[in-house]
Amino acid sequence: MKLGKLLSTPEAIVAAFLLLATLWGTSFVAIEAGLGYFPPLLFAGVRFIIAGAVVLGYAAVTADRWLPRGRDEWLGVVIVGTFVIAAYHGLLYLGEIRISGAVAAVVVSLTPVLTAVFAAALLPTERLGPVEIGGFALGVVGVTVVADPTGAGLDSAAVVGVALAFAATVAFSLGAVLLRPLRTGLPIAALQGWAMVVGAGQLLVAAVALGESPAAIVWNQTSIASLAYLTLLSGVVAFLLYFALLDAVGPSQLHLVGYAEPVVAAVGSWAILGHLVDAEALIGFVAILAGFLALERREIVDYVGSDRLSG
Repeated sequence: MKLGKLLSTPEAIVAAFLLLATLWGTSFVAIEAGLGYFPPLLFAGVRFIIAGAVVLGYAAVTADRWLPRGRDEWLGVVIVGTFVIAAYHGLLYLGEIRISGAVAAVVVSLTPVLTAVFAAALLPTERLGPVEIGGFALGVVGVTVVADPTGAGLDSAAVVGVALAFAATVAFSLGAVLLRPLRTGLPIAALQGWAMVVGAGQLLVAAVALGESPAAIVWNQTSIASLAYLTLLSGVVAFLLYFALLDAVGPSQLHLVGYAEPVVAAVGSWAILGHLVDAEALIGFVAILAGFLALERREIVDYVGSDRLSG
């Protein structure tokens, strides 16, 4: 049975949205916990080679087809695998060596803002006006506040960590925009499964290039639980849930999940690891959220208006 069939009521959609935010928000905490026992790129590579195999298996059973064909479909797989899986997660894992998962989640919440900016720059149908430019500026200010370069020192580990998380966010947003013009009928689960496998291969090659070794992995309850959670729950289950929600509500509304993730990450980081989010991170998150509202104001008004009309 396809997951999309379960999201037939508003209550089911809200529940799925909250579950997705929980799974992806806590993934930042799980990454932070696992990085004490795994080399970062090897950690991400192992996660996605397993998750990719499972998602491909799901696609083979439920989708009309699971093998890409033609230039556009293979190009789509390479774009998502390179930017959304390999670059995004590789840079994020490297960043989380230096900053907490909660802070990384705040930086990553800039994704919808950067996606809108890249779309305006690269796609002929998208444009940014003064308000949208102001929204982007607010987002950048938010990330700067989170990094606090003057207070922490420009060469501090925290600033480097935020910069890596920001670069990860850039990679994710750019990949999402580059995928849009491609005309492909490949089911989204198959696309994501192949992209996970391609991205995992790139991460493992990069791990070898940086001298990461499987011998450096420490196997214990924490490392096994972290890998299992990231692979099966925030990997396979969350991505399949994302596909179903994408069909149910569309990308504009689904962007909002990115603003629930930092809240979940902050609570999880405090409850599990004892880390508190400081005032700068909270102020930065508010600025990023304000930037998103400025950029997406028309879509939000249209969505709320149509929802009221149908009520």
